[in-house]
Amino acid sequence: MQFLKTTTNKYLFLVSVLGFFTFIAFNDLQIHSSFEWVIIFALAGSIVLLNHYPILLPPKGNSLSMDSSIYLASLFLFGLDLTLAVLLINSLLFAFTQRKIVWWKHIFNFSSYVLMIAITYYLYTLTGGTTGGIHINNSVPYLISFLVYFALNVIFIGTFFILAATESFESVFRELIKEAISPYMSTLMLSLVLAILMSSEKLFGLFLFTCIAFLLSLAFKQHFRLFKEISEKANKDFLTGLNNHGYFKEILEEEVAVAKENDKPLCVVLLDIDDFKKYNDLYGHIEGDHLLQEFGSLIKTKAEPENFTVARYGGEEFSIIMPNTTCQKAVSFMNELRKKTNDTYYKGVERLPYGCLSFSAGIAECEKETYNISELLNKADQAMYAAKDQGKNLVHIYNQYSEYSALRSLSLEKELEEAEQQLRIFLSKDVYTYRHSKRVYQYAVDFSRLLSLSDYERKSLILGALIHDIGKIEIPRDILNKKGKLESHEWEMMKKHVTWGKEIISTNKKLEDLIPLVELHHERYDGNGYPYGLKGKSIPKLARILCIIDSFDAMTTERPYQKTKTFGEAMVELRTCSGKQFDPQFVEPFIAMIKQLDATGEILEVDSLVVNR
Repeated sequence: MQFLKTTTNKYLFLVSVLGFFTFIAFNDLQIHSSFEWVIIFALAGSIVLLNHYPILLPPKGNSLSMDSSIYLASLFLFGLDLTLAVLLINSLLFAFTQRKIVWWKHIFNFSSYVLMIAITYYLYTLTGGTTGGIHINNSVPYLISFLVYFALNVIFIGTFFILAATESFESVFRELIKEAISPYMSTLMLSLVLAILMSSEKLFGLFLFTCIAFLLSLAFKQHFRLFKEISEKANKDFLTGLNNHGYFKEILEEEVAVAKENDKPLCVVLLDIDDFKKYNDLYGHIEGDHLLQEFGSLIKTKAEPENFTVARYGGEEFSIIMPNTTCQKAVSFMNELRKKTNDTYYKGVERLPYGCLSFSAGIAECEKETYNISELLNKADQAMYAAKDQGKNLVHIYNQYSEYSALRSLSLEKELEEAEQQLRIFLSKDVYTYRHSKRVYQYAVDFSRLLSLSDYERKSLILGALIHDIGKIEIPRDILNKKGKLESHEWEMMKKHVTWGKEIISTNKKLEDLIPLVELHHERYDGNGYPYGLKGKSIPKLARILCIIDSFDAMTTERPYQKTKTFGEAMVELRTCSGKQFDPQFVEPFIAMIKQLDATGEILEVDSLVVNR
């Protein structure tokens, strides 16, 4: 009895057995007259027709079938035996016309109708109801019949959904009653109308009722189609075809309520296309609109298989709702999307700072204590602007504890402001390098908290990370932005940026301590780096650390002459080059920090990683 292993199947089996026994006990096909068989087939045929043309109801595509009207009218006029015969004929016709439906659904459907009809009939008669016509004296039995029939329907269907979907009893029945009570009770009331029509002219009354129901079905179908069209227009962004801002908030409100009730994870993402204003300035708003359409299409294509909801949040901002998704999965998805965006060509993006389309994104996870969706969106917004502030083309998870606490503890704000201002002026022609320096600086802030560094070393590493590539100001723009592989003489010129950087900062007494980081961050642990070919611990420790950070960001961010790696691919590369390009003692701690950031947006405790000097 493999079939009976699950609770759902046991329930289906029980209802089916009860239904069959009830049908056999209360039905006798031999006693019907010829005219009664005509009535039975006419009623069954009407049910088949009206089931094929149900009345569609907005807003969620619910439908109203008239089969229950006909069963109850038959019950009031002809009693239980004939009505069960109508049910049998209709069920056989339905099974024959709907052969794609699995067999057990046909049996369960038939059995549950048998039980509903039989129980309703006996309660109708026990409360004083009489068959054969419609009488005002039967008002109370009619009302009891409607309520019992509806309650049994809710119980049979609701129990199945609870067992099959493991949803809560309260939510399933509340939803069923909320959605079904009004249209269903209307259907049951129509049974009295049909019974009155058939009381004087049985077949003509049935024909009249079927025609009216059929025409109503066509009329409602047309209205439903118009409703859907108008509803979609109201909820869609006219440019991208994605959900619009208002509808996005409605969906988010519902998803947050579901996530909290079922204690399931939910993440929200806000993302903003980098340098979109520059694109509009270069090519005009019409081309900008085309870019938004193509980018929106890309997000939708990637998000739909994951059952994520995408919307245009406004301007060049988009939003994604990720139900049943942890922060770790969300950041992984967004980094894949970021890489796909970087690697996809869009017309004219070669003139953007990165030479490709990129975005900055912020992720916020719904928590039990989240007050409302505004709070959640505000967190995602803060994380997105943190990604922008740290060089763009990044994905950030909201972290309330990440607001530059390291900087405050080191009293670096003023020096950083001066260094950044100088860097911004020097690198005004090279936006890529400026943003790369900002990201390397942020990694240095986070990584320095995990290492056994003195305050002086931490300060030097953070400031050095910010200005380490300042020498690139001397490199011609056509080499900096060149597509494809650099020629050997171009590489030689590119290598000189460390020497030029040293010369630039040597003019500022305050920055002298940073010279080793600027000059030596391309030295390799195995001695194959430049400019001096230093080896192992002859390279200053901070320069060895900066080499890892600098290389990781270069690998994971689009450059004119190389494709982006995912964080996972870059971590593999770090391990492959550990002991060759990189000092092995810093590789694993850095990877651990990236994994932690990738998973939660928070870095490890300071004492959890200690690296020897």
